[in-house]
Amino acid sequence: MNAPQSIAKILGPATAEPRPPKLLDRVRAACRVRHYSIRTEEAYVDWVRRFILFHNKRHPREMGAAEINQFLTHLAVEGHVSASTQNQAFSALLFLYQKVLEVEPGLIEGVIRAKRPERLPVILTREEVRAVLGRLDGVPRLVALLLYGAGLRILDGLRLRIQDVDCARMELLIRHSKGGKDRRTMLPAAAKAELLGHIDRTRALFERDRAAGVGVSLPDALKIKYPEAPFDWSWYDVFPARQRGIDPRAGQRKRHHLHESVIAARGGASGAPGRGGQARDAARLPPCLCHALARRRLRHPHGAGAARSCERRDDNDLHARLEPGWTGRAESAGRPRVRQGMQPEVTRLGCG
Repeated sequence: MNAPQSIAKILGPATAEPRPPKLLDRVRAACRVRHYSIRTEEAYVDWVRRFILFHNKRHPREMGAAEINQFLTHLAVEGHVSASTQNQAFSALLFLYQKVLEVEPGLIEGVIRAKRPERLPVILTREEVRAVLGRLDGVPRLVALLLYGAGLRILDGLRLRIQDVDCARMELLIRHSKGGKDRRTMLPAAAKAELLGHIDRTRALFERDRAAGVGVSLPDALKIKYPEAPFDWSWYDVFPARQRGIDPRAGQRKRHHLHESVIAARGGASGAPGRGGQARDAARLPPCLCHALARRRLRHPHGAGAARSCERRDDNDLHARLEPGWTGRAESAGRPRVRQGMQPEVTRLGCG
């Protein structure tokens, strides 16, 4: 009589079936398996959460095109969101139904898409660029020099690593830019000395982090392949953040690059003060000018009528110098550049 009881005590209770992952966790997993950026992942999860809460926590499987249209209409009419924001919300919901829930596209047909209006870009004159740079100092000014002189997006500049700066060839390697693409661009001659001085000052912070066992984040699975890479100088950020932070995916304390809010003021294009007040935002760029600096560099390199010239020279402006043989196009990062009349040479990355 006691045998079954003793066996039950030895074996313990029957193991329950594992609980299925929550819906938002499934959205995160679907984003990561497709190598979406952390910002896309956070945006999609937030839109799915807002969609569910808007419909009183109903499961998306119970809803369809009518509920999606109702949510998007609410965003446009009551939320006064822009067309791009409305389309971002729709893309997140489309991803939820097609990639996560694996619902046939016919279920969500008929959803109204907002048409994004065409806007004229903000293109600064050379005098306006000098006026903007004259109001900056320190790291914000150096980043603005790179944005303007190399035609970078703000995150392209802030994500630079030490090994991405090639002072010998006056080049910058932009990794995982928009669309996950790598490219090479020019290092502005006017920013070289200031950039080298900043890198030298950053070395002390790197030494403290390495002594404390704090590394940097690496793309994909490079940390597994190269365990010492997070503590290597070549992988350190050119513009490291002052405070250490928690990696949102790994959950470990690491040193990240500067947040873009350090460079771009939160107040918007009108120059209104952000949460830190007007004095705090005085030395930062309005968000609209971050892209305007890059457009000024790419669209009008040396004034009207010179946009098609391939061999530009350093005319004491902020632009980088193009050496003879430069093709005038941004090159792929996977192929070394060969100048005309010269043999291929080994690319030496890094200035430190």
